[in-house]
Amino acid sequence: MTPSKWAVLALLFNALVWGVSWWPFRQLQLHGLHPLWSTAIIYAFAVLCVLLVKPPQWRALLRNKALWVLALASGLTNVGFNWAVTTGDVLRVVLLFYLMPAWSVLVAWLILHERPTRSSFARLGLALAGVLLVLKSPDSAWPLPQSLPDYLALMGGFSFALTNTMLRHQQHSPSAARMLAMFAGGALLAVAVALLGGVATPPAPSADWLLLLAALSVAFLLGNLALQYGAARLRASTTALVMLSEIVFASGSAIALGAATLSGKEALGGALILLAAGWATLSEK
Repeated sequence: MTPSKWAVLALLFNALVWGVSWWPFRQLQLHGLHPLWSTAIIYAFAVLCVLLVKPPQWRALLRNKALWVLALASGLTNVGFNWAVTTGDVLRVVLLFYLMPAWSVLVAWLILHERPTRSSFARLGLALAGVLLVLKSPDSAWPLPQSLPDYLALMGGFSFALTNTMLRHQQHSPSAARMLAMFAGGALLAVAVALLGGVATPPAPSADWLLLLAALSVAFLLGNLALQYGAARLRASTTALVMLSEIVFASGSAIALGAATLSGKEALGGALILLAAGWATLSEK
């Protein structure tokens, strides 16, 4: 199997983790743990793991200002997505989050000087047509944000595009330093927003939610490792489109668990999004 195919598989695994994460986040919220505190604990665990294995990497993080941008982007991605998918409609949040390919083409053009090709514009147009088809409702002229989860999802999508682009930009930095930046950003931004937003503090420790949180922490650690591996080896625009497979995992799990329904219009839109992602995978050599 070629390196690009391994990279695509790694991105698909990350998409699976993120796509089904809405369920454990909602279960944790039922036990009184806000998604911001769940995010903070998950990434604090990841930071500890990196520092135990590669303790000197904090110096590399402090010296490299580009890694600070990666930390900020990763932190905002997790704050936006985890909060939105816990409190909003799963399908709508994921689809708004995955307007990310539009941001990715522009961000990669500015930071990486990856000039968009006709093929990338065509794939992008196909993916966005699917998103708009799903979000368009008879009561509105355009699929505009209508709630806090909508805005959080849009912010998370833009931040995810920036995260993927910065991973490419910093592909020659030590991988442990990149991981530390992403994990530290996820932990610190979640704590900062929770404190500034007056979010209720975590409940007393209980096996009911600690075991679930531990399993979710390991899953996110492995998923972020997979994302870093894949995004550092593929074009930013391709990474953005392959990660659209998260929509399938999120919608499929939400429908299976009775948290969402899929109309014919949404099914057609999802098919267009998947077609674009498959096209991107086949185009990567």
